[in-house]
Amino acid sequence: MTSLLNDTDRTTHSTGADYETLAARFRPLFERIAAGAAERDRTRTLPRDAIDALKAAGFGALRVPVSHGGFGASIPQLFRLIVELAAADSNLPQALRSHFAFVEDRLNAASDAVQKTWFDRFVSGQIVGGAWTEVGNAIGDVRTRVSKQGDGWVIDGAKYYSTGGLFADWLDVYARRADDDGDVIAVVNRHQPGVQLDDDWDGFGQVGTASGTTRFQHASVDAQNVIDFARRFRYQTAFYQLFHVATLAGIAQAVKRDAAELVRARTRIYSHGNASRSGDDAQIQQVVGEIAAWAYAAEAIALRAAEPLQRAYDAHRGGDEQAEYAANLDAEIESAQSQLVVSDLALRASTHLFDALGASATSTAKALDRHWRNARTVSSHNPLVYKARIVGDWAINGAEPPYVWKIGDGQQNPVSGARA
Repeated sequence: MTSLLNDTDRTTHSTGADYETLAARFRPLFERIAAGAAERDRTRTLPRDAIDALKAAGFGALRVPVSHGGFGASIPQLFRLIVELAAADSNLPQALRSHFAFVEDRLNAASDAVQKTWFDRFVSGQIVGGAWTEVGNAIGDVRTRVSKQGDGWVIDGAKYYSTGGLFADWLDVYARRADDDGDVIAVVNRHQPGVQLDDDWDGFGQVGTASGTTRFQHASVDAQNVIDFARRFRYQTAFYQLFHVATLAGIAQAVKRDAAELVRARTRIYSHGNASRSGDDAQIQQVVGEIAAWAYAAEAIALRAAEPLQRAYDAHRGGDEQAEYAANLDAEIESAQSQLVVSDLALRASTHLFDALGASATSTAKALDRHWRNARTVSSHNPLVYKARIVGDWAINGAEPPYVWKIGDGQQNPVSGARA
């Protein structure tokens, strides 16, 4: 993929690094994370140590430009690493999803002192969690409010699905101004009075994402951290959705890894099988081969779908509005298409895994069911039927996809507003 920026811009804009050098920094850490993933799932233990290790290694600064102390990774390189991290533990990419989205927003913001402050925080290891979704609200409405107080602001309200919040230093909160009803992002220091986070996520999968409830009671917000939502980076929805796609691709990679390792070590066979060793049985080899092919396809699709996002970033930094518009459109369509296919591949692989093994594979000690539970949970975040319709409408009628959407109670009177 050719960048629209000149070589002289490559240290000040995040257009890419040497991937193998970058990955080599994190792969030993990914191996250690993978070693404890099954046990964390069995005991429903939050991966605090893993998050702390990632922060210390600078993982949260992957997209920060080299000139500001980061790694300058491109968006496809970021998602390639997310696939590798998800193969180790799929909870971690989802827990860091809001962080990287906020980093991306700061990358697209004006190059000023505020941007530099955030880059310095990212490089120091600080991370951002998300708090957007509410329950009990009318579709499009936002009950969380920010109000002027002196030279700053205060925030009040409650959010559900606050993914990664318990690991974070800051919270990216979707809210509404009390004075003019304008939609904003309020970036809230999580370590202050008036911010309460509960680990009450009760889903059967992705149990270590810290996706619980956050409550705000007159918590303070610096004036520079109340950001007009209309200024949010334009490819945000595609970016958020590609985190799900990359996570699913990583789950498929984990299934491939576990299938190969367990078959290789398996000594028990069936009398009506095809070999004296499970690893030499042609039908078992076929099962593992199919899983490997699905995992390969899932990753390839995820990385292909990340390319238009990088073009959108490059075009924005280069001031090419026409190229930016085209790239944003491609990003939405390709992210939707990739979700439709990769969700199916990951779920298929995580079920087919058991066709290569015996009943002992269902032992809770192995926790192999977590792959399906996690894939099912990730792929349920946004209804795939709507994705298919949007892609179909584009293919047939050239109808542009929605760039943001809303969720809420459809029985109440809807009001204007962005996705919560």
